[in-house]
Amino acid sequence: MKILIVGAGQVGYFLCERLAMEGHEVTLIDRDEVHLRQAQDRLNVMGLSGNGASAEILEQADIKHTDIFIAVTDLDEVNILACLLAREYEVQTRIARVKSIEYRSHGAILSKEKLGIDLLINPADEVADEIVKITRRSGAFDVAEFVEGKIQFLGYRIVDESPLCGMSLRELGELRGMYRFVVTAISRADKTIIPRGEDLIQSGDSIFLFAHQNDLPAIQYMLQPGEKKKRKMPRVFILGGSNIGIRIASQLEKLHYDVRLIDANEQRCVKVSAKLKKTMVIQAEGTDIHALEEEGIASADTFIAVTGKDETNILCSLLCKQHGVKRTLALINKPELLSLAPTLGIDACVSPRLSAAGAILKYVRRGGVISLATIEGSNSEVLEFEVNADSTFVNTPLKDLNFPAGAIVGAIVQDDRYEIATGDSTLAIGDRVVVFALPEALPKVEKFFE
Repeated sequence: MKILIVGAGQVGYFLCERLAMEGHEVTLIDRDEVHLRQAQDRLNVMGLSGNGASAEILEQADIKHTDIFIAVTDLDEVNILACLLAREYEVQTRIARVKSIEYRSHGAILSKEKLGIDLLINPADEVADEIVKITRRSGAFDVAEFVEGKIQFLGYRIVDESPLCGMSLRELGELRGMYRFVVTAISRADKTIIPRGEDLIQSGDSIFLFAHQNDLPAIQYMLQPGEKKKRKMPRVFILGGSNIGIRIASQLEKLHYDVRLIDANEQRCVKVSAKLKKTMVIQAEGTDIHALEEEGIASADTFIAVTGKDETNILCSLLCKQHGVKRTLALINKPELLSLAPTLGIDACVSPRLSAAGAILKYVRRGGVISLATIEGSNSEVLEFEVNADSTFVNTPLKDLNFPAGAIVGAIVQDDRYEIATGDSTLAIGDRVVVFALPEALPKVEKFFE
């Protein structure tokens, strides 16, 4: 497909990287020639310097023959105007990144329907929702939900004390009578592999698995047998009173968490207090450990740092971990810090660019991709497909299929029936299938389910 992207920031760059790697014809527009040059030097994309909301520039980028138009600059107005121009050129799919709630709230005067935009995406909302999912799954550093939440994709880090440490995948498979799950990938030393029976799980690995939501308590106990039973209202501290912090606190309130939000700015604290019903708002610096100890940081289950500075989020997370917090989550914008932070001891890092890009990629996919999640650091993806009536592989065991190398079927759901996939599993028309795929296998997997 021919794809035109306006905005060479983190989200735009990540989308260019992923889509160009899959063989799409990508053109990138930005006013910043330094960002453009970096993208052109590193990626297989064509760069065009100029204003993405200019008809003249868009025509130079051959917008008349564009299939998908994506505007992800930092300015809402530029993104919306660019999409309006794309509509006039009859581009089939139009996507805009917006930060303002005016365009996304219910009953908005200018809704996406009125603007003729297929998807309005707000990275702040996407990243807040992802942090809430991770907070709810104790011990996991990555969480994605498929088939309306029935199938969970979870990432866990393996330490020396882990019961899985030193086990082979074949030995792990023998536990399936008690625990229904499948390990689909192991991330080790910057490499992601789809493991075979003889592969061993080692200390320092990150493992990714599929499981049904009903089986999660048992799997959680297996992975963390020494973990004490949680109190009825888990205590969570949130550092940062931005829209992300407010959205996280609001959702955790509804899930009956004991929420405490910290911000150093007095005016912001007043604003946050007015918006939240049950959250305790504390005016303090994230590094003021004495103030946090007085508020009960030592007995907190989770500390979530979502300020606008990566360094602050990392430092405050480590400080609170040292003072008794069981689990820390940090918002990280810079790609180079995303891989560093976990090595320092932070339990989970979440990236706005990945959260936004994952939502955008759903609209770009061919085949019948229902939902999708991206895996940081590996360019791997988890995709959900529906088996259509034209499929030629129905009722054939998975072990006999010519399924793309570098991909694995993790779970199959049909109506109320579900199974964690094995080599003897078969697919039927209408089944929802969840697949883990390495980057080189993505186009083949999409083609397989077309």
